[in-house]
Amino acid sequence: MENSVITMTVCADKHLQSPMYFFLGHLSFLEILTTYSMLWGLVLPGMQTISLAICVAQLYLYISLGASEFALLGAMAVDRYVAVCNPLRYNIIMNSHTCTWVVIVPWVFGFLFIWPIYATFHLTFCKSNVLDHFYCDRGKLLKLSCDDTLFTEFILFLMAVFVLLGFLIPTIVSYTSIISTILKIPSASGQRKAFSTCASHFTSVVIGYGSCLFLYMKPKQTQAAEYNRVASLMVLVVTPFLNPFIFTLWNEKFIAGFGDGMRHCCQLLKD
Repeated sequence: MENSVITMTVCADKHLQSPMYFFLGHLSFLEILTTYSMLWGLVLPGMQTISLAICVAQLYLYISLGASEFALLGAMAVDRYVAVCNPLRYNIIMNSHTCTWVVIVPWVFGFLFIWPIYATFHLTFCKSNVLDHFYCDRGKLLKLSCDDTLFTEFILFLMAVFVLLGFLIPTIVSYTSIISTILKIPSASGQRKAFSTCASHFTSVVIGYGSCLFLYMKPKQTQAAEYNRVASLMVLVVTPFLNPFIFTLWNEKFIAGFGDGMRHCCQLLKD
């Protein structure tokens, strides 16, 4: 619900057309897709049974949308780096053409992750057809296979390392430069103002990466499947629920835009 509000407000308000809000709108839309594609079995009655094709689609969406989200978070970190460390050239560097490609690349990158799906469902499943989870979890699926999944799990682990650390490293580098630049600002008010521009994104990165590192940075996914349900809820429910508040609660520009949108809607209803 909150992410839907962010997406609609960013699209509707002409004052929220800067790169930061453009990226935030796409991040919110990614989280909407991820949450609803994974949790529909919990909210719809009688939908605890799904076909193999839907299970394949659900796992593909989970992996693809997750990879796209981390790629976008990494891009947002670079955006914050340019805003803080090179503010005079920010509008030149982060022009509309650049922002469009910065959004297109994460979307395309995420949906190229087909091999994990092929590797998972290419296995032979001869055990129970009951999956002890609220969505098609990869670790639980591997546990139901009669084949030796050690090699598959190792390759999937390497891919998880590539995605998570591949976008965590530029995020760390960006924030190292950001903190170094902020500390050089002579006034305390200037430091607070500079840090406030990236504090929400930094908080979201810590929560998102913390839960996903716990989930996927394990070579043996069948062991992780025994205790990753809480972390899965963190990724699919808690993080998407908190992110809208993290990004907008103290953002006066967004609150003003949301208020204008609500007043416009009320006026339309009265008319």
